[in-house]
Amino acid sequence: MSRRVLLLLNENKPDAVEAAPSVRALIEKHGSLVAQHNASVAPEIPETGIDLVVVMGGDGTLLGAARACADRSIPLLGVNLGSVGFMAEFDLTTLDAQAADLFGGGELRIQPAPVIHAVIRGPDGTSRAEEIALNEFVVTAGPPYKMVAIRMDIDGSPGPRVVGDGLIVSTPTGSTAYNVSAGGPIVSPNVGAFVVTPIAAHSLSFRPIVIPFGTPLALTLERTNEVEIKNGDSLPAESHGTTLMCDGQVNHRLYEGDRITIDQRPEPVHLVLSGQTTYWQTLMEKMRWATPPQSRGR
Repeated sequence: MSRRVLLLLNENKPDAVEAAPSVRALIEKHGSLVAQHNASVAPEIPETGIDLVVVMGGDGTLLGAARACADRSIPLLGVNLGSVGFMAEFDLTTLDAQAADLFGGGELRIQPAPVIHAVIRGPDGTSRAEEIALNEFVVTAGPPYKMVAIRMDIDGSPGPRVVGDGLIVSTPTGSTAYNVSAGGPIVSPNVGAFVVTPIAAHSLSFRPIVIPFGTPLALTLERTNEVEIKNGDSLPAESHGTTLMCDGQVNHRLYEGDRITIDQRPEPVHLVLSGQTTYWQTLMEKMRWATPPQSRGR
């Protein structure tokens, strides 16, 4: 039985727009194209009638689509038309070669990707915001870029006080993103754990840690940055001072005394794999993992 497909296209990417007719033709040849939506804005995902979501753009586009589909058990297939495409496994050639199975009802290779959930509460305990992330939550110092102080509580026990430019809490999926750039470890996607990595910690002994999912994790903001608005300046609220960034796409302002609790959502996002490469091959080919220095020929 052929699949009913929703196509999410990042219309801000010229390469994706150019390739869209070819992808639509493949879907319609082997399956059924239910609708096409612009993925550069928050798309509305139908409650029923969709068997597969095809996302055209890059990893950022796929992250946005994953957030939109987090409450639906619908597989997501990423077609990379970005710069790296670590999460979006398919290119146009691979998609064409596998189109009959992908859209015609063949077996899909699925990688469950954990989703994490954060709740921001004020000093009085009142919930102010909650968000989800597929890659990471980042507490970033923000302007005027003075060091912030964050106290961690792990499994109900007081943990360290982090003083520096912020903190990253990532999933294994997100371990190859901001986390690895900040010196955190690469974690296999099959490991069920958070990675907690400081950003420019004012300490020689604070190292990234890996915490099993199911372990209560809380962050209390003991010192934050605030921006004073003068002369009638108008800036988006999320650009003022210390901020919680969710997958680099949604921002929430943080204040002194705020407490963020982070846990794993019960249901993962289901990513479709191409089967053409392994996770470790992708690390070496796209991330240049452990690539030795190039020497001159003699």
